Amino acid sequence: MAQAAKSKSSPQPEARYFNRELSWLAFNRRVMEEAQNAAHPLLERVRFLSISANNLDEFFMVRVAGLKGQRLQGIEERSIDGRTPKQQLAAIEKSVNALVVEQQNLWKQLQAELRDKGIVVVTRMTDAEPYKESLRPLFQDLIFPILTPQALDPAHPFPFVPNKGLSVIFDLVRTATNEPIRELVMIPPTLPRFFVVPDTSADQPDVLVSVDTLVRLFADLIFPGFTLNGSGRFRIIRDSDIEVEEEAEDLVLFFRTAIRRRRRGRVILLEFDADIGEAVERDVRAELGHDAIVLKTKGFIGLADLGMVPEIDRPELKFKPYSPRFPERIREHAGDCFSAIRDKDIIVHHPYESFDVVLSFLRQAASDPDVVAIKQTLYRAGNQSPVIRALIEAAEAGKSVTAVVELKARFDEEQNLLWANQLERAGVQVVYGFIDWKTHAKVSMVVRREDGGFRTYCHFGTGNYHPVTARIYTDFSFFTADPRAGRDASQLFNYVTGYIEAERLELITMSPFDLREQLSALIDQEIANAKAGKGCGIWAKMNSLVDPAIIDKLYQASAAGVPIDLVVRGICCLRPGVPGLSENIRVKSVVGRFLEHSRAFAFGNGESLPSRSAKLFISSADWMPRNFDRRVEYMIPIENPTVHDQLLDQVLVANLLDNEQSWELRPDGSYGRVASGDKPFNLHIYFMNNPSLSGRGKALRKRKDVPTLDAQPVSRKARKPI
Repeated sequence: MAQAAKSKSSPQPEARYFNRELSWLAFNRRVMEEAQNAAHPLLERVRFLSISANNLDEFFMVRVAGLKGQRLQGIEERSIDGRTPKQQLAAIEKSVNALVVEQQNLWKQLQAELRDKGIVVVTRMTDAEPYKESLRPLFQDLIFPILTPQALDPAHPFPFVPNKGLSVIFDLVRTATNEPIRELVMIPPTLPRFFVVPDTSADQPDVLVSVDTLVRLFADLIFPGFTLNGSGRFRIIRDSDIEVEEEAEDLVLFFRTAIRRRRRGRVILLEFDADIGEAVERDVRAELGHDAIVLKTKGFIGLADLGMVPEIDRPELKFKPYSPRFPERIREHAGDCFSAIRDKDIIVHHPYESFDVVLSFLRQAASDPDVVAIKQTLYRAGNQSPVIRALIEAAEAGKSVTAVVELKARFDEEQNLLWANQLERAGVQVVYGFIDWKTHAKVSMVVRREDGGFRTYCHFGTGNYHPVTARIYTDFSFFTADPRAGRDASQLFNYVTGYIEAERLELITMSPFDLREQLSALIDQEIANAKAGKGCGIWAKMNSLVDPAIIDKLYQASAAGVPIDLVVRGICCLRPGVPGLSENIRVKSVVGRFLEHSRAFAFGNGESLPSRSAKLFISSADWMPRNFDRRVEYMIPIENPTVHDQLLDQVLVANLLDNEQSWELRPDGSYGRVASGDKPFNLHIYFMNNPSLSGRGKALRKRKDVPTLDAQPVSRKARKPI
């Protein structure tokens, strides 16, 4: 991978870039700190804590597992900031230890606040004792029959513990013989983590008791004839990444085997009760993973399971339900998606505008007798996907349907295999793409017979075709009947299905061909404009910024005087605000009710941003090496004036103006919450309450109360230091 040349005086890597893994941990800390945000309802704060814990589990399963694998194999490949795998693991362990302590302290605080609101979450035996008799029938009928105690002695080898497996170890003495024995009870994954105490009256609090607490509470029922000397819990995280082997000739067979193998991956993390005995800890480590990272937890093990708590029926302690709008443009055309798209390009802003418009597009294609072909990429479609049903209906109606199913979508591999099987049985031509690369582009194309010829309608999305995440992820759906887009989309699909490299693309830019080079050229043009005294600027919104070549190019632009505003939700390896390196670059992260997931890039093109002359793009790609080199991605320009206005003057300006759920990245790598001051602005609330420009049709002209966003506060002169 080509990188921008550095002068002899260039700073060392650690002064030039942030570490990717530590930057991700900083992002997860921001997610955790939303659990402290008093602006959120109480149960939503519990949900944020659960999300941060689940994120951390996946971080260990993939990123930490990968670094441990490198260390075990003696690979000394250094990170972007110059650290070896061993150095990164040491820094990660230190940061994670501090983060876990903060998570547990925060849970204690939330637990107390829940109690004040009449919700009691019991995670300790002493707190469960008052409810023991009420819980006894529940334990005997629902839990006890599923448990399988296992003796731990030379005659009984230590059993296999699955990934995320939670277990309780009991030290017992047989009453009749005074013989000591150790027993293991694994909590079956089929059991919920919490049970509601039955028979509480309406004026009493809702009481939830963790299943592991119930197992310890009723040890006398599990082990009659034994005296309990002590018990303790532990939980494990295993290596869950799937490394694709180049010689894998049958990708489907490989993934079916790899998924089974992943379940037995190396133990990466062992989490123990802080007061568990040394002998028990030593024995468990010897059996499961002497090289695993060990966490001693004073509190609740498995905080990710707190995601069950917000499911309790207390709507006053949750976000008010939000019903997304269906684009009026489609309604004005009597629900005919093709007529509306043919009339003018449309951009739909999820989750404020409904994902149903995407489903309507596909369902209409499936039922329309004039549609002859549908091609669709599927990265993550969910476990109950109306998208899959629409494709099956289209195939059963005799249409030519092609589905590119990405088997390498992490943690969705098994579900995607099931979908692929169903699609093939219905007559859909299923293609799995490449051995090494992922097809990450979100594209759908429909070929329709019209006016004696054929017209192609395209959907380009920044998010997955997933109806559940579309309700909580902010993404764009761009619909167009531009013939250039149709020809380009055809080449993209031909590349994935037939390995036919695209030539002379008219609109879109593709990875793994020239996306990095095209972005570099756009940045170079802004540098040239700055040097010529013209207006210039770069605004970019994405999930992660890691690629060193692009980062170096942004440093060059900063040095030339180009003002750069980046909205990077998660990982950011660029170090902003450093004199002589990046003083013209500002980086912020937005973390709030919705997960910021869309990617959009704007370049001044000879004027200051925002401007109608700006070059504006949406994309499926973040600015990471994998997106440029190992994935099939797209970037497409937004040329329609109305769509251009919405995306630049509304969406990007709103992201830059937000000061209620934004964090600014400092030169030292820390993040500071942006102060709202006397003009608070929350971009999520704004878009929930105000219609977008595109897709509104005539309805927009009837609205006189839609506030216009003033981009002026985005300028550097108006900024105040944190």
